[in-house]
Amino acid sequence: MIQNNFIPVFEHQTLKVGDKFQNTEFDSNTLKALQSHYGQNGVPYFSLTHNGVRFNEYVGVIQVGKTLIEVLPKADKIESEENKNKWRSILIGMLKAVHNFEIQATSNSNLKIRPNTILDLYFEMFLNELEYLLHNGLFKQYRKKEGNVTALKGSLIFSKNIQNNLTHQERFYVRHTVYDVEHKLHQILYKTILLLKQINTNIHLHSRIGALLLNFPEMPDIKVTEATFEKIVYNRKNLAYKKSIEIAKLLLLKYHPDLSKGRNHVLALMFDMNVLWEKFVYISLRKNKETDTTVKEQVKKYFWKPARGIRSHMKPDIVLTKNNQNFVLDTKWKNLNGYNPSLEDLRQMYVYHQYFDAGKVALIYPGENPFIVGHYLDPKTQDKTNIECSTIFLSANPNIKEWQKSIQKSITDWSETQ
Repeated sequence: MIQNNFIPVFEHQTLKVGDKFQNTEFDSNTLKALQSHYGQNGVPYFSLTHNGVRFNEYVGVIQVGKTLIEVLPKADKIESEENKNKWRSILIGMLKAVHNFEIQATSNSNLKIRPNTILDLYFEMFLNELEYLLHNGLFKQYRKKEGNVTALKGSLIFSKNIQNNLTHQERFYVRHTVYDVEHKLHQILYKTILLLKQINTNIHLHSRIGALLLNFPEMPDIKVTEATFEKIVYNRKNLAYKKSIEIAKLLLLKYHPDLSKGRNHVLALMFDMNVLWEKFVYISLRKNKETDTTVKEQVKKYFWKPARGIRSHMKPDIVLTKNNQNFVLDTKWKNLNGYNPSLEDLRQMYVYHQYFDAGKVALIYPGENPFIVGHYLDPKTQDKTNIECSTIFLSANPNIKEWQKSIQKSITDWSETQ
């Protein structure tokens, strides 16, 4: 069951104060919290409107206090509850595929509930990873420790020893090395558990969070920034922590506490649908590719250099090579509604065709139509040339593995069409 304070919307939809969704109303307090979160610099995933907000091409969840706003993908015109459930399932499946949430079968094998929202997905994946780490034993690390001890070890700090132990000569103030579980990775994970305890509203996860707090060793609080995660170096001993630290980073850096009242904290897990679509198509093609095919993303080529300064480059989303022939693909998360692709996109694909010596190029959209072949025209005669740019439409399927296979088949069928 999804929590009561739940507002499901589609991307590009507008929320106004007073809008009702079953038992939940979008009220002025929630709007004020979003306005505060928007701030002076704004955020990319929604814009402010009169007495409301309008969501952009970002999808995901925004939790404001106890209210969860879910923004779903929109690739069709149907806005029924059944369609929302369909796109919720698709979005969760796409995120799991793109972020490789099945990388450790041993840690992911005992999912307790079926995730109903993206927040459920991330919370549960984090809990699963930590339960897996605890089960296998937390790794230890050497660190420097300073303080009073009853036996002399390490190096004696004379000034502090005199200051602290003038009347306690049986003690020694020393700096020494200890080998234990108190280090940066565990401090990050413990801070994330505390955050989950504060913001979780899913009753199915309460007991698991409580159990982790009991079993995970208490850690000192640390300030977490982007730099905290940039300094982490993974090795053989701590590689199993990578997935849990990635999720911890997402949660800790996207959390914005309400410092004025302490009630309407904001956690925004939002994803650019254009980027997600590009990654999903690429991973689907790579996962199901044939033996004689290579699939690469963001292949860079320089195409212009000024007399002074930096060269300019181009990067198509996907370059597929088969039988020594290149096929360039660019993904676009939009519904053409029967119209042609934009002139800018068509010009861009023409350049890709030339610079990547491509046999064919294509624009990839979500949709139900079969692929449509198009050709560029000769600039002088206006006759059709052999330079082909197609539009390929990929029909969504809640069965993600089957959808990924059908994506590969659609692209293969297009590339082999004469």
